[in-house]
Amino acid sequence: MNQKILAIDIGGTAIKSGLWENEALIELPSFETPKTWDEMKAYLKILVEKHQITDGVAISAPGAVDAEEGVIYGVSAVPYLHRFPIKQELAEFLGVPVSFQNDANCAALAELWQGNAKGLESAALMIIGTGIGGGIAINGKLRPGSNLFGGEFGYQIMNNDTLETLSDLGSPVAMSERFSKIKADGREYTSKEIFDLAEAGDELAQEQIDQLYQALSIGIYNILISLDPDRVLIGGGISTREDLLLNIEERVQKLLLKKGAKELKASIMPCKFLNQANLIGAVSQFLTEQA
Repeated sequence: MNQKILAIDIGGTAIKSGLWENEALIELPSFETPKTWDEMKAYLKILVEKHQITDGVAISAPGAVDAEEGVIYGVSAVPYLHRFPIKQELAEFLGVPVSFQNDANCAALAELWQGNAKGLESAALMIIGTGIGGGIAINGKLRPGSNLFGGEFGYQIMNNDTLETLSDLGSPVAMSERFSKIKADGREYTSKEIFDLAEAGDELAQEQIDQLYQALSIGIYNILISLDPDRVLIGGGISTREDLLLNIEERVQKLLLKKGAKELKASIMPCKFLNQANLIGAVSQFLTEQA
């Protein structure tokens, strides 16, 4: 049966949307994240009515999402989403079924459903952005953990003295902030500019990128040793860089060899889906709940 589902990906500054119809996603224009929950509900109501949505709304959201309970715990850049029965309230307001799932988990679901983790018994997905999130899949199903922290790889402590985490050292956004502070020339550099400077021979840029790659490699090494998954997938905008995977694969192999785990075969790949991952994963969550 063909279904027409409105897919929503809530971000701190913007909201992506799309229509799932005929087994494909049609992207809709993004819009600025509303300032209040009432504004959010009103805008979603407009979308539901405009596109004549009767089957449901699938939402990817920040925070610790309890998909079954329909409550978002934790903290995020959209504070009004948290700690109330959001799923029930929105479903009643819109008059259609609604599903919620964590954004990084949605990216993982997209890969499990139609991406580079399809058909695998186990997979770990690392989503690299402002921070580092992810997901763990066992027997083809997402495993969020008893406290919804499954796959939150960014919390790994990478430095015993400073207690810096993988998100602190492996995020390109954090790298940009750190580089700009050290450079101290009045500019705010983007990660792309830092990579360009490194290629041009800037030693500070090279040092910061080396630190980024090493942190990500140690994080993936820890995942491999802890979970021994069939595959580790890397997502986020930086995953499109060809040199990222080459550097990480080489470094991870060296770590495995150095620490006596050379028999562990590391399959590391980029995610299939990039900008559409959270929307497609949200649809997967919705269809699973409605099955």
